Amino acid sequence: MASTDKEAATRDVTPSNPRGIPYAPFVDKVEDYVSSRADVEPTLRRFQEMIAKYQFMEQNLQRRVLGLKDKMPDIRKTLETVRFLKTRTGESEPIETTFELNDTLYAKAQIPPTDEVYLWLGANVMLAYPIDEAEALLDSKLQAAKQSLSNCEEDLDFLREQITTMEVAVARVYNWDVVQKRKEKEEEEKQQGKRDESASGS
Repeated sequence: MASTDKEAATRDVTPSNPRGIPYAPFVDKVEDYVSSRADVEPTLRRFQEMIAKYQFMEQNLQRRVLGLKDKMPDIRKTLETVRFLKTRTGESEPIETTFELNDTLYAKAQIPPTDEVYLWLGANVMLAYPIDEAEALLDSKLQAAKQSLSNCEEDLDFLREQITTMEVAVARVYNWDVVQKRKEKEEEEKQQGKRDESASGS
């Protein structure tokens, strides 16, 4: 019994990509979705809503990609700095550097060899880390950001494909409706012709 329930649940799950974005239905035969002209409007509305949802997800992902592309150079630069500090031994001379206090204000500093660095974690929080831990943390953050960027770009391609699939579906349903209208008109004209013939015959 449990396995039957599990099979049913698996069947009901909408196929999706690895991040859970559902595949758009591929409309091969319009008749599978529309049985009469009365179904056309609700079906087109449903398809347009799906397109809007995909476009909304696409916009969110584009913003996320921009955020990641902004953040990654900072992580990379901080990681390079930590690796540079790691190469300096106790006998190394202090180095003179300029660091940023705010957008327009800089200060000079002498930095002796150190085995500890302070990292901004966000939300006005800064923590001290041993250099090895700081390097490992920054490296894992950089790898996570790269993976996230790769996933986002993959999802954007996937979303564009789904939007195209839905636009094709909308066009097919619309064309089917046009053909049905034409058939109905021809049928009406045929019936009218028969009525006219029978009227003139009598």
